[in-house]
Amino acid sequence: MEPANHFTVLRRYWRLLVGCTLAALVVGWLLTPAGDTVDNAKWKCKVAITPVAGAGDTVRADQVLSYAQGADVAAAAAKQLGIGDASEVLARRTVTADSPQMLTIATTGPTGQSCSDLATAYSAAIIKGYSDESARSAAETIKKLQAQADAQQQQLNDIQAQYNRSSPADQPKLQPKLTAANTALTTTLTTISKLANSAQTDAIQQWGSIDARQGTSNLLSSPSRSVRLGLAVFLGLALGVVAALMLSRMDTRLRSRNAVEEAFNLPVIGEVPLLSRRQRRVREPLVRARPSDPAAEAYRSLRSTLLLTGPDTLARPVGGDDRDSKRTAPRPLTEPAPVVLVASGGSRDGRTITIANLAAALAETGRGVLVLDCDFRHPQLHTHLGVGDGPGMAELLSGERLDELDELIRPTNVAGVSLITGGNTTAYPAALVLRAGDVLRRVRPHADVVLIDTSPLLHANDAYDLVQHADAVLVTVRSGNVTPEQADRVAELLSRTGVPVAGVALLGTYGRSGRRRRGPAGVAGASGPAGRSGQQQPPQQQAALPRQSGPTAEQASAPGPERAAEPAGERGGGRTTPSWARRASGENGTGPGGAGPGSTGPNSTGPNSANGHGPGGDQGEPALLREAEDR
Repeated sequence: MEPANHFTVLRRYWRLLVGCTLAALVVGWLLTPAGDTVDNAKWKCKVAITPVAGAGDTVRADQVLSYAQGADVAAAAAKQLGIGDASEVLARRTVTADSPQMLTIATTGPTGQSCSDLATAYSAAIIKGYSDESARSAAETIKKLQAQADAQQQQLNDIQAQYNRSSPADQPKLQPKLTAANTALTTTLTTISKLANSAQTDAIQQWGSIDARQGTSNLLSSPSRSVRLGLAVFLGLALGVVAALMLSRMDTRLRSRNAVEEAFNLPVIGEVPLLSRRQRRVREPLVRARPSDPAAEAYRSLRSTLLLTGPDTLARPVGGDDRDSKRTAPRPLTEPAPVVLVASGGSRDGRTITIANLAAALAETGRGVLVLDCDFRHPQLHTHLGVGDGPGMAELLSGERLDELDELIRPTNVAGVSLITGGNTTAYPAALVLRAGDVLRRVRPHADVVLIDTSPLLHANDAYDLVQHADAVLVTVRSGNVTPEQADRVAELLSRTGVPVAGVALLGTYGRSGRRRRGPAGVAGASGPAGRSGQQQPPQQQAALPRQSGPTAEQASAPGPERAAEPAGERGGGRTTPSWARRASGENGTGPGGAGPGSTGPNSTGPNSANGHGPGGDQGEPALLREAEDR
C-alpha cells in the first residue's frame, strides 16, 4: 500500500483514531497520581554488610537479615536523615542475603547524594542496632554464665576441701572430680571472657564503599502526569492507526477505482469526490448551485465521458438555435432521444443526486433533458430539482393520465431540464413498469436526452424491467458501499439484458484512486469505456442487426493472423490492458462462463455490440485495440 493510500485509510477511520486516543488519555489520567511526584528510582546505591573478624561463628546471617528488615532499623535511619515518615525509607530500600556471610542493601533516590545518604544511614542503623542488640544479648548470656561460674567455683572449692581432708590413700579417687570441676570452671570463665570482648566491639561491619550509579528511569516509569498523558496519547494514536490498517485489510468493500473496475468488469468513467456536510445540505444540483466546485467539475467530466461512450444520438451535436427548452414540436422519428438509465446495486449509492447533476451538466451543452423518476419506492428527484410533488410516472404507467403527457412534464429550477415526478403510487411498483416501453416511446420526442431514475437493482425488479427499454446504462457506486459479490451480481444482471453499459460513476472518493498506464492518443477510446462495446451504431441500425450464432460471431470478430501472433498486452506499441479488462480468461479469451457483461447468451451477441461482442464479451482486448486503431 502506498503512503497516500495509508493517509486515505486513516482519514476514513478518523473516528476510530479519535476514540482510541481519548480512551488512552482517560486511562492515563486515571492511573497517574495528581501532580508531579519525585522519581525515587533515578539513582541506585548498594552497600554490603559482613561480620567483623572473629565474629563469624557468633553472627548468623538469617538473624541479621531479619533484624535489617524490621521497622526499628527504618525508624532509626529516618531519624538520622530527618525524615518524619519511616514508610518512605521502607519503600526506598531492599535488603537481600547474597551469601551466608554477606548482606546487600540496595537503596533508591531522586539524586545520587540522597541515594548514598540513605544507604549510609541504613547501613549505620543496621550495624549499630545489631551491635547493640548483640551486646545486650551477650550481657544477658554473661550474667547467666557468671552465675554458672559461681556455682562451679563453689563445687570446685568443696571438692578441693574434701581432697585436702582425705588420706593419701583416698586422694587418687578424688583427683578426677577435682580435675573435671576445674576444667568446667575454666571453660565457663573463658566463654565469659570472649563474650565480654565481643560485646565491646561491633558484631558486623560495612564491607567496602557504596556503589552508586544512575538508574534506568525512562518515560514509561516517569511519574509526571504531563509526561504520562503525552505518552498515553501517543500509544492510543498508535493503537488506532494499527486498528485502522487492520480493519482496512479486512474490509472488502469497493473503494478505489481499480477495485471497482475489477469487480464490475466495467470502466469507471467518472469519479466524484466526497461531498462535505455543507455540500450535502444543498437541495439543488451542485452544477448549478456551485458551478466552480470540484464536485461540479467531476459531474461535467462524467457528462463529457458519457457523451463519448454513450449512444451516437447522445453524442450528436444539438442543432440550431430554434431549439426550445419547452419543446412541444416532436423530434424527427429518425432521431429518437436516447434514453439513459442510471442504476445502482443498492441504496445510498448516489443514484438520484447523480441524475440531478448529470441533467444539469447536459443542459449546459444546450440539450433539452427530460428526467423520469421511476423510483416508486423512494422518489426524491423532485426535491433536488425544485419541483413539487404531484401526478407523474405512476399515473402514466398505470394508464390513468396517459393522454396528458404534456401536462405531466414539469419545468425545474435548472434551465433546460424538465421532470416527470414519481407520482402517487397506489399499485404494486413492479406492475407499473409493464407499460414502460409505450411511455418511453412517447416521451422521446420531448427532449434531446431522457434520464431515468429507478430503484436499486439488487433490491427491486423495477430497474431490470426498465433497462431493456434504455439505450445505455450508467451504474453509480458510492465508495465503501458495495462489496465485490454485489458488484459481480450487478454486472451479471446487466450482462443478461444486452443493453450497452457506458460505465461506472464512482462517488465519494477521497482523492486519486490509483494510476493506470495509458497508451498513446486514441487508445483511451479502446481501453476506456467505449472499448467495452466497441464503436456503437445508432439504435435503428442496432435493432436491424440480426442475432448471430456463436460461431458466426466468433468468425466476425476473430483477429487476423498478424494480430493473433502479437503477444497480449503489447499490441499497438506497448499498450497495456486496463484494469477493468484484465479478467480471468479461458483458452478462447472469454470471461467466466464464456461471455462477458453484454452478451445475451453463450452463443449470441446483444444489441450493444457493433462487431458481435458486448462489454467484456468474447472478443476481448485484442478487438478493443484494433477498433481504437481503426478509429
